[in-house]
Amino acid sequence: MKSANKRFTQKAIAVVVIVTLLYGAGVAPVVMMFITGVVLIVFMFSRRSQNREIEKIFDFYLAADSILRDEDRSWYGFEVSEVIENGEMVLDAMPDPPPLHLFTLGALHQLVGNHSTALEYLSHIVDDESFDERNRMAPSGQLRRYVNLLRKIEAEPSFAPQTLGAIRSLERIRRRRAATMLTESRMALKIAPKTEEPAKPTAPVVASSTIPVVAPPPISDVLNDIYADDNLPSN
Repeated sequence: MKSANKRFTQKAIAVVVIVTLLYGAGVAPVVMMFITGVVLIVFMFSRRSQNREIEKIFDFYLAADSILRDEDRSWYGFEVSEVIENGEMVLDAMPDPPPLHLFTLGALHQLVGNHSTALEYLSHIVDDESFDERNRMAPSGQLRRYVNLLRKIEAEPSFAPQTLGAIRSLERIRRRRAATMLTESRMALKIAPKTEEPAKPTAPVVASSTIPVVAPPPISDVLNDIYADDNLPSN
């Protein structure tokens, strides 16, 4: 029996047990039906809400793949930021996010120049083996639902063909480029240009006090010398 069907059966048995206890306590059938209906409604809404949270991951994959794969298209910064924000919101609600989700966030952060955040995500994928899919032995409920939906998409390509194409494209980028992206972010942080210090003003050059300063001769003496030279007899 599949895990999803198994959990549904367990919850159905729990409802039957509650109804039996209420009947044994002498509760009126109308009240029991009302309580049972409320429990079923809460269960259905809770299940739908949980499934919607998982579907948001695949919506994130679709949007991110369009940005990372289409190199000939110019994306506005706010478009990429909104996709990153959606991915971060899903990440906050999941204690053990899938590695592909972490890689995709790292690749988007690197694309917009957030190398410190990209380094954080990509280092988990490249350097930390505990983040590898094969080492996820105790999944949370969210991760289990994610994997169940992922396997359904893979087993039935017609169920969500665009989503399947985005997942395969992101996985290819991850295999081929994850290590290179991590190196690029590390290099970008290492050689980040520093702010240059303003040039200090140079001190004015002051003439040495040891050199004597001679005042120019009076203008009358200069004129007398000139006229004296003009009155000299010629040879």
